[in-house]
Amino acid sequence: MQLVGGGRDADVFALDGNRVLRRYRDPGRSAEREAAVMAYARSAGLPVPEVFDVDGADLVLERVVGPTMTAALTRRPWTLAAQARVLAGLHRAVHDVPAPDWLAGPFGGGNALLHLDLHPENVLLTADGPVVIDWTNAARGPAEVDVADAWLVVSVGSVPGGRLQAAVVGAAQGTFARAFRRATGLEPGPALAVAATRRLADRNLDDRERQRIRRLAGLPAG
Repeated sequence: MQLVGGGRDADVFALDGNRVLRRYRDPGRSAEREAAVMAYARSAGLPVPEVFDVDGADLVLERVVGPTMTAALTRRPWTLAAQARVLAGLHRAVHDVPAPDWLAGPFGGGNALLHLDLHPENVLLTADGPVVIDWTNAARGPAEVDVADAWLVVSVGSVPGGRLQAAVVGAAQGTFARAFRRATGLEPGPALAVAATRRLADRNLDDRERQRIRRLAGLPAG
């Protein structure tokens, strides 16, 4: 099988022209929950790949053709503001869907469907419109937490390369984050602190990212 993508927890392989296999790297991890969430979201009219089969750590999905929003922004940085509005619109569409009764609600309130990783790397831009992928973290809760989480991700993501590249890419990153915040109406408050606390539990963050998250959310320095 040809490896065509992947993230921190899973790899994606092409099966044929219409299907891909998304396989968790931990063979003991079940993809059943993610498959159920994706099927539910798709049935509610959200732009989500079709689920064909699930078996243990393996998930067979519709193959979606198109670059990630991140890749598109790299090639066409002048579309930053427009793509930030697209991302905000996807958040609104997801949060307009009530979460299913069986989906966990770890935030103590709210009944919206939350993606909890809905940032440009998890949006594919196809000829038919944007498609949302990677529903691993989906939960029930207040929409503001999902929006705050995405804003933290786009504000804090590491910038590779030397000082000049970091300055240029960092400026674009800041522009996108501000446009996304304007488009969603995100305000400082409890949701931002909740989202930051959740992100700080990620062991993959480096010290710079941790400190920036704390500063953006108004949390004490760690």
